[in-house]
Amino acid sequence: MYLPPQFKSPDLADAVELMRRNSFATLISNDDEGLPYLTHLPLHLRTAEQGDAASGMRLLGHVAKANPHWRFLRDRDAAVVSFLGPHAYMSPRVYPDQMRVPTWNYLAVECRVQAKVIEDDAAKDQLLSRLIDDYDPAYLAQWRSLDAEYRRKMLAGIVGFELVVIDYQCKLKLNQHRPESLAALRASYAGGTDDDRELLKWMDRLKL
Repeated sequence: MYLPPQFKSPDLADAVELMRRNSFATLISNDDEGLPYLTHLPLHLRTAEQGDAASGMRLLGHVAKANPHWRFLRDRDAAVVSFLGPHAYMSPRVYPDQMRVPTWNYLAVECRVQAKVIEDDAAKDQLLSRLIDDYDPAYLAQWRSLDAEYRRKMLAGIVGFELVVIDYQCKLKLNQHRPESLAALRASYAGGTDDDRELLKWMDRLKL
């Protein structure tokens, strides 16, 4: 993605926080015609601290077997995953002078990944357990208590995958390169939408 140096975060903790709090991501691959193919889906993030290889982060997810995306991942294992965090309009009224234009502030992480398709039922079941634990841990016991044949049928209808993060970019666009705007911007976001207030928390985090 376009990433001016003033908006680039070198801190892995920033990227991990955004990916976990905004885990409904966009997976992008090339289809058989060479065009981008997108799937919007939840992903489970594992880091080196959770027992993975020291090389870094891994993302786990699945698609319906009817979705051709898993075949694109199998045939061409290079892909991109995009995570969009909070975002909000920024009025030029935050500046002390009038010769300004509006913009949009946002937080995002983009990962270049290498994919491995998972078709084994036991591995898919383990993957599902991690996703369920992320979003609905109370359901995990119910899933495990379901009839074995029904579970096999459900597992047969999906294809899992593991995405090894080869590289990532973390963009924190909060107008930090224009310090004369920050006091008014903070006041604007304090009384705004949920996304506005989330951006304000990140301004606090970055001491802007």
